[in-house]
Amino acid sequence: MADIAVLLKQVPDTNAKIVLNDGRVDESVIKKWSMSPYDEYALEAALSLGGSITAITCGPDRSKKMLTDAAAVGASELLHISVDDLSTLDSIRLSNILAAAVKKTGASVVFCGKQAADTNAGSTGPNVANLLGSSCVTMVSELSGDSSEFVALRPSPDGMEKVSISSPCVISFDKTSNELRRPNVKGIMMAKKKAIESISPDDLGVSTAMELHMATHHFCGLNAPEEKSAGQMFEGAECVSDVVSKLRSEAKVI
Repeated sequence: MADIAVLLKQVPDTNAKIVLNDGRVDESVIKKWSMSPYDEYALEAALSLGGSITAITCGPDRSKKMLTDAAAVGASELLHISVDDLSTLDSIRLSNILAAAVKKTGASVVFCGKQAADTNAGSTGPNVANLLGSSCVTMVSELSGDSSEFVALRPSPDGMEKVSISSPCVISFDKTSNELRRPNVKGIMMAKKKAIESISPDDLGVSTAMELHMATHHFCGLNAPEEKSAGQMFEGAECVSDVVSKLRSEAKVI
């Protein structure tokens, strides 16, 4: 089995309270951070195949805990690229960093989630594949095979299709049928002793300067959605004509 690099991202937990401050998410008030859900399926797919697995993440120091969690379920090596504020990087610059990190590991197979739970951009897999000159299959819900060739199941305009892909390749995962493994006590204790290699983008020879990477977009800000108006309640057959009128003139659904 070829070495596999798994790209992981730490995101606010799905139950975390999100607060906007000056058009940005105020990370200081977020109490719980988690591995992005689709990345969990990418990690599980790698663990199911076996071999050497390097878990890679880019982010602030708090993201190291996620790497330790990955080690607790079986990741072999842990690589942390230190960036204090990911919001300062657009997807192109972040992909450059991740691609350089993959090259450092020597892995010929890269797994990642189809999209991060915070941005939902879905650009990491294709971008990294392009930078590595690798084949890419996205939105995979089932994977079989070995390092020489994989067979991936993914959606297509006509339903589901099976695609053969060989290394070097990048595969991004949708939710799979695999049950996500959880760390046991032994795994947790061993993971605490696992060394995390922490480096900077400069160590990888990648500049994070905006002007050197021709940013494809600029972040302007975030706004909370408008609050919905109060609902209306109707009871009794005598309200039918009124309801139909409102559905036609106000809701415009009939």
